[in-house]
This record gives sequence, C-alpha cells and structure tokens, in this order.
Amino acid sequence: MFTGIIESLGKVVDIQKDKGNLHIKIQTPIAKELKIDQSLAHNGICLTVVQVFPEESAYIVTAVKETLDRTNLSFLKTGDEINLERSMKLDGCFDGHIVQGHIDQTAICISIEEIEGSWKYWFEYDPCKQNITVEKGSISVNGVSLTVVDSEPGSFSVAIIPYTWQVTNFHNFKKGTVVNIEFDIIGKYITKLFNLYFNKTANNQST
Repeated sequence: MFTGIIESLGKVVDIQKDKGNLHIKIQTPIAKELKIDQSLAHNGICLTVVQVFPEESAYIVTAVKETLDRTNLSFLKTGDEINLERSMKLDGCFDGHIVQGHIDQTAICISIEEIEGSWKYWFEYDPCKQNITVEKGSISVNGVSLTVVDSEPGSFSVAIIPYTWQVTNFHNFKKGTVVNIEFDIIGKYITKLFNLYFNKTANNQST
C-alpha cells in the first residue's frame, strides 16, 4: 500500500520490449537502497523490482500487457521522469491517502492555469467506467495524492503548489498529457454497494 507522497523522481534510461511485456530501466538516487522483489509505485502503478544495479543507481521493473493497456506506461520514452514511492511501512506516517497502486483508468490533461504562484490542472476521463470524484475528496494522479478542487461528470481539477510541481513530474505536464488515475477506494466501494443495492431493488420490483 502507498500514500501518494512522492519520494523521488526516476529517469527512464532504457526500455526493452519482450513479447507483450516491457522491461523498464530507471535511474534514481534511491536505487542503491532497493532489493529484488521490492514493490514501488511508478506513476502510481505498483511494480516489482526484478534487477538492481547499485553502481549505476538504477534498477529494472517489468510491466505486463494488462498493465500497459490500462496505464500510461506504453507512452514512456527514454529520458522521461517517473514519480516513485516505496510502499508504506506499518509504523509510517499516513501523510496522503490510501493508494493501492492499482490504476483504474487514464485521464488526459485538458488545461493548465497558473494562479498567483500555483497551478490548476484539469483532467478529463471516460465516465462510462462509473468512477467518480467529489469536491474536496482524494484522488491519485500519476501516484500523487491530491485533493479534488472542481468535480464534474468525467472531469476534475486539482491545485498544485510549487513544491509539488518541483518534486513530481507535474512540471512536465502539458495539454494532452496522459496520466494514471486511481480513484479513492472508499468512494469506489460506496459506488459498488450502491449499484448492487439499486440493481437488487430494481430486480425485486420487476418480479
């Protein structure tokens, strides 16, 4: 489990295709502290370390087709920056919100507005998957724990302070950038339970 507080930026130094998989080599200062089989969130995606190169401050993770189809990893290029977070320790501080590292869907950045030293980003996503946001609720964008500012069907906005803009890959976003979205787990359970109840009630009324 993660909290959405980015620990480090990683730089993609190599990408190798292997049938339906993608082997991604990432360089980061925390690589020397990593171990094989360790879980890290990469732009919000939980991936397992399969090789470590301490002398290069680098490591490799593998993404399978299911992950590539659901996330923005297939858009990666050498030189791209990735948000990294190691999994939370049981005695750690819960500074963000519950982030599972399981991406629900991607979204597209549709506008960026600078507002007196901060930035407001709007994102658009497919509402047919029945994922929702609420104003002042939590959302994970590329693994970053954020608070929803504006909430509309199929779109939402977040406010980014200068510190977050600097230490995450938000400073690379532009109109059209594809990002990974993980919706709040509590909201997802409530939506699921409501749909089950609604469908059960509708079925009982029709019999």
